Amino acid sequence: MNRFMSRYIHLSLIVFSFFLGTTLPLTASVSPQGADGLSPRFSLLTCSPGEEIYSYFGHTAIRMMWPETNRDIVFNYGVFSFNTPHFMLRFALGETDYQLAITDYHRFAAEYNYYNRGITEQVLSLSPSEARKLAELLEENYLPENRIYRYNFFYDNCATRPRDIIEKCIEGKIIYHFPDSLPQSYRDIIHEYTRGHAWGQFGIDLCLGSQIDTPISQRQKTFVPDYLLRAFRDAEIIAPDGSKRPLVSAEHILLPVRTDTQSQDFCLFPLSCALLLFMVGVLFTIYGLRRKKSLWGIDLVLFATAGIAGCVLAFLVFLSQHPGVSPNYLLFVFHPLHLLLLPFFLYKEKKRQKSIYHVANSITLTFFILFMAVLPQRIEWAVVPLALCLLVRSVSHLILTYRERT
Repeated sequence: MNRFMSRYIHLSLIVFSFFLGTTLPLTASVSPQGADGLSPRFSLLTCSPGEEIYSYFGHTAIRMMWPETNRDIVFNYGVFSFNTPHFMLRFALGETDYQLAITDYHRFAAEYNYYNRGITEQVLSLSPSEARKLAELLEENYLPENRIYRYNFFYDNCATRPRDIIEKCIEGKIIYHFPDSLPQSYRDIIHEYTRGHAWGQFGIDLCLGSQIDTPISQRQKTFVPDYLLRAFRDAEIIAPDGSKRPLVSAEHILLPVRTDTQSQDFCLFPLSCALLLFMVGVLFTIYGLRRKKSLWGIDLVLFATAGIAGCVLAFLVFLSQHPGVSPNYLLFVFHPLHLLLLPFFLYKEKKRQKSIYHVANSITLTFFILFMAVLPQRIEWAVVPLALCLLVRSVSHLILTYRERT
């Protein structure tokens, strides 16, 4: 049980960290006011993914420096505080607030160096007037009444905010030259960045519903820092007079990733654990049928766990404002009724009486498994053995009660 509890706690942390975002919290300590008479140089900083769940997708920030002086600061839209009143409740409801903060570049780089995360700089080819406009917009964003914003993982995050504010400062417009690629969904991109982190991917897939399985545009993909970096790399600025210039004048690596470290994910994969649980469930079920025992204790643990998972999913679907969590077809497998009706159908099991609940659960799970491939939601394969395990237990109860009556 200790292993199952530790895995449950790990999955809870995965879900929590995923929705919190893709950055490390930094402290605002520097005023954004520039030096008089000097034109700042701006660049986009793209930080590579890390090994922790909150860093799987990387990070984006804006660097502002004055070559003639020693001022060098970073505007970071990825800061949140655990000290916010009712933080946990607001997080669960999808009402997490982030804020713009400013830090010294060397401190920023030192923190990413500590975590062995690289930094790539793209120098923006802004005119003096565009640079001043961007400085004014950032300063306005940093005002106490403006710096806090409602974080949204897909639509309003540490990558989309820099993209949007840079676009606003341009005199003309930015033309992106996106490469031709196969259609992708938000889930495809999430899987791309959680590759090698099987339990992290499994936890995220459980909580996200069918909305994230529809194809998205090339621009929507820039919610991920690496995709924004590629978009900026080939982008052009079209001036009002029709002249063109590249958005990025230079690109170089400020902080390389060290290759002397290795990360290890949990040795057992979700599918392996689910198959193992299914096989154990089948063996116990065969034993129970031969001995004519209901083994209600196994059902107590199994259906209670499925019911708790269902409560989490139901909360996300019906109450939370998190993007992409509703609708979620996994509610057909994991739902609160497993927990709420547990005492009633366990009583029926112990008394060897037919349970309408097991009849309904058997029909529901059978249809789910048969038609899973045509659902508008991609279902993680590890869910199938778990659903089969619940199905086997419900069917075994129906077989036992049928034998009692005959």
